[in-house]
Amino acid sequence: MQKTTPLLLRFIRLFHLLIHVTSGLLQSIVYPYFPLHIQRRMMQRWAVGLLSILHIKLQCHGRLPETEVPRALFAANHVSWLDVCVLMAVCPTRFVAKAEISHWPVLGLLSRNAGTLFIERAKRSDTVRINQQISDVLEKGERVVVFPEGTTADGTQLNHFHASLLQSAVTSDALLYPVAIGYRNVAGNICAEAAYIESSLVVSLQKILSQTSIHVELTVSEAVQCGMRNRRELARFAEHAIAEALLLPIPHKKAGKFSDLPVG
Repeated sequence: MQKTTPLLLRFIRLFHLLIHVTSGLLQSIVYPYFPLHIQRRMMQRWAVGLLSILHIKLQCHGRLPETEVPRALFAANHVSWLDVCVLMAVCPTRFVAKAEISHWPVLGLLSRNAGTLFIERAKRSDTVRINQQISDVLEKGERVVVFPEGTTADGTQLNHFHASLLQSAVTSDALLYPVAIGYRNVAGNICAEAAYIESSLVVSLQKILSQTSIHVELTVSEAVQCGMRNRRELARFAEHAIAEALLLPIPHKKAGKFSDLPVG
């Protein structure tokens, strides 16, 4: 039987979490006024602190782009709201998120002040606008993360990778880095408690706090230059790289063209 965190310890961790989130809210007010290198440092430090409070142990495999590498776009699988904190802890970046998050209490304010790019997923026409925003951000030397699945999975499978938000990588001739995120419990099994599926943020947090610790592995695959590719090829490339890293099946019969995409 899997061990869970004693109730008293959960309350202590929750208290520390509330202090940390309050600190983040205060920092987020002045965050937009700092230069990029200081913003990245603030973001990374806050994310590392959050993971520490939640007893989430992070291990990163693969090579992250150097700070001076321009136009770096990350395509990651999506398991939880924790994904954002995990990615910020290793590589401070901007994120694309569904517009509903901007209205969430606390997290909505944090994400808005951190420069998150919000998309109205119900409006297909909004894809053009958000792709232009991503391209503009990439051209300024900032990094951007997209979640091509468009929704979360439970860690035992991947959802289909949609290509629409990868048009910005083609337009900007960006480097596309597939990033695989996997959560495991202390027994080494896939951690269902980390997944954020059809539940409230409060329930999700309760599940995470119930774990003595959670281990997350981040695997960064070799990048591909996007300028001469099309977005569907790039979606299949990222999907295949992430499925391979997580030892999961590709979620559709036709894998598409990825084998002819040289990395570099």
